[in-house]
Amino acid sequence: MKQLNKEEAQRICERVIKFSKADECSVDITGRREGNVRFARNSISTAGLNENMELTVQVAFGKKSGIAQLNEFDDKSLEKAVRRAEELARLAPENPEFMPAVGKQDYKATPTFARATAEIDPEYRAQVAAYSIEAAKKAGLVCAGFFNDGKRFNATANSNGVFGFQEMTDLAYTCTVRTEDGRGSGWVTRSATDANRFDAREAAGVAIEKALRSVDAKALEPGRYTVILEPAATSEVLGNMFSAFSARDADEGRSFLTKAGGKNRLGDKLFDEQINVWADPWNTDVPVLPWDGQSGLARQRTDIIKNGRIASLDYSRYWAQKQGKVATAGHGNMIMAGGTKSLEELIASTKKGVVVTRTWYIRMVDPQSLLLTGLTRDGTFYVENGKIKYPIKNFRFNESPVTILNNVEELGKPVVIGGDEVPYQMVLPPMKVRDFNFTSLSDAV
Repeated sequence: MKQLNKEEAQRICERVIKFSKADECSVDITGRREGNVRFARNSISTAGLNENMELTVQVAFGKKSGIAQLNEFDDKSLEKAVRRAEELARLAPENPEFMPAVGKQDYKATPTFARATAEIDPEYRAQVAAYSIEAAKKAGLVCAGFFNDGKRFNATANSNGVFGFQEMTDLAYTCTVRTEDGRGSGWVTRSATDANRFDAREAAGVAIEKALRSVDAKALEPGRYTVILEPAATSEVLGNMFSAFSARDADEGRSFLTKAGGKNRLGDKLFDEQINVWADPWNTDVPVLPWDGQSGLARQRTDIIKNGRIASLDYSRYWAQKQGKVATAGHGNMIMAGGTKSLEELIASTKKGVVVTRTWYIRMVDPQSLLLTGLTRDGTFYVENGKIKYPIKNFRFNESPVTILNNVEELGKPVVIGGDEVPYQMVLPPMKVRDFNFTSLSDAV
């Protein structure tokens, strides 16, 4: 299926808006070409290529709105979709929190497209799988994994004169490597906008090393330990916190950022002074669309946490209007500052502690404190006198990201971390944290 260029997308958007008889009309077009290869038990199992385009039209009569979607782009189909959206809008009840379409925005292009990724072909995908399989076989191990890459475009427009168009590329790789007897397991994930920043051999090597190291794990008594958390061990945990910066939730008493008397904790110091987090759509490691697809607002570089203090909250257009604040676009990425040390250097500076490769099966226990529970997996190790001494059985933990970021002793060099399990593309450092709460043992590898 042919992907649209900027001029073609704009012409379609203009036609849709012209068909509309509603008070306002908004259009979004998305197109994606996605290739993938899956491998398991040291063999390629499936491979594929998917292509699709979809148009969404939303119209409003006063505070009543309707939406229709289609993947046909001739005039007859476009007009039919507009009429369907208008019909639904007339039938819909008024939305008391309705906000009209945004006015004209300045969407400054972000570096989301890389030619090397757009040109990935079946041979490239097969080679990624082959590197993983051959390396695992050589080490006497069994691997399974998934690699996918995509080239896509997004276009957005409305009857107030808004128009934006952007092309994007991305790739993601995960690989699990296990010993044939299932006693050792290693895992790795990688994601990138630019294929030139991805090395399949290096990634597979990480999972293989962890699988070999994790055999014959010993039981360590549950309790509070100094931990060295790899970025994959904190990405989902911190993602839960980054998704909880809603000003409305805080003002209405439903958040860890709630303060007595119907106030919020904007400006309060909640974390160690080393903690600095921001969103930046132009970040070259994790670039995102220059607009928020929900509100249509242009994204800006925004400090989230500054020297341990809450630097900003997320204000929807409705809540901002109600509270007399400035509305903010939803953030597409999160970048956390770190240091210069590698994971190995953090381990070397640890007298006694635990290295955690990855966490999973994370569930919320208490939204007010962001207390989470989850499990470690795919490589958990005991450290003594700066060296990994032996692998240990996995733990269940009960911990809050707020506590984790209060107990940071040292931050390492940040890396890109992404994937389906996290709400944002992120740049996170490995971190050494004191008093991490392991509550029980798990026999799973």
